[in-house]
Amino acid sequence: MNPSAPFDFERDYSIEELLQSVIAIKELPNQLAKVITGLSDEDASKQYREGSWTVRQIIHHLADAHMNAFIRTKHLLAQDADSFQPYDQDIWNDLMDKDFNHEASFMILLGIHQRWSLTLLECLKQPEKYLALSAYHPEHKKNISLAQLIALYGWHGLHHVLQIQEALKK
Repeated sequence: MNPSAPFDFERDYSIEELLQSVIAIKELPNQLAKVITGLSDEDASKQYREGSWTVRQIIHHLADAHMNAFIRTKHLLAQDADSFQPYDQDIWNDLMDKDFNHEASFMILLGIHQRWSLTLLECLKQPEKYLALSAYHPEHKKNISLAQLIALYGWHGLHHVLQIQEALKK
């Protein structure tokens, strides 16, 4: 998993890689805490490149995206959806809460990641039963399996932590 490269939907992920992704999901709040502890309002307003989201918006985005991914995981496990509910991350990240303090979103990540990673670890114990479960993803215009969802969000969190680190260097 290379968080600085684009995510690869086209490959198969081994159980070992998926376990590493679940560990990355579990550890994301800890990784994020190391980067944002003592974050000032000025730092939270920094961007990693011109026109990008601010550090604050990235943290809010992580909470939004990972809440959605947790719910998508639950839908797959309950087998009660044949497609994922889409949402426009840019619109979500431009709503009235975009400038709220980042701490509430960090707290959401703490709780979501604790439950989500434990759920995913249980799924890895029965890969033949769970990992091929899939639903149609309107944004990607294809079915996404639980295995791909695990790999994607292991990558996704670290990808955004790198963006935050880059912004804070400026």
